[in-house]
Amino acid sequence: MSTENAAVNFSELVNKNKQTLARLKESPRLVLHRRDGEDLVLTTAARAEQDQTVVSAATRMLAAMARREPGSMELLLDILPDAFPWIRFLPETDLRAFAAELVDTMGAADSVGNSASVAQLLIAWQHTAEVYSDPELLAALTSDHGEDYGPAPDPRDVA
Repeated sequence: MSTENAAVNFSELVNKNKQTLARLKESPRLVLHRRDGEDLVLTTAARAEQDQTVVSAATRMLAAMARREPGSMELLLDILPDAFPWIRFLPETDLRAFAAELVDTMGAADSVGNSASVAQLLIAWQHTAEVYSDPELLAALTSDHGEDYGPAPDPRDVA
C-alpha cells in the first residue's frame, strides 16, 4: 500500500465508481478534484477511525506531558520550534501563551472530535509571528495613531 494519496476527477468516481473505489486498496485516501467546488477526500471508515485514534492519543500524551511536571512545559517550549519554526519570532510571553493555548485547544478539540479550532489557532498564531517578523508592520500595527476611527461595522452586514 502506498502512503501517497491518489487523485482523480470527481467525474471518474461517478462514471467508474467500482474501479475508482478500488484505488483505496492502494492508497490511504483518494482526493476527488471538483470543477465546481472544493476538492474532497475519500477514505474508508476504518482508516478515518484509525487516524482519529492516533490524533487523540497524541493529544492526550501532549497534554499529560505538559501538565505532569513543572519542567515539562520547558521541554515543550524547547521542542515547539522544531514543529513550528515561525514561533521563533514570538516574544517569550507570547511563546508561553501559544504553548498553553495549543495544549488546551487540542484537548478541547479532541473531546468534541473536531480539529478545526486547532487549525484556526495555528493559523492565528502564525499570523501573529509574521507581524513580529516584520519591524515595519509591527510598528504600524502597534503605534498609537492618535485618532479614534469610531465603531467598527458589523462584519455580518458587509455584503
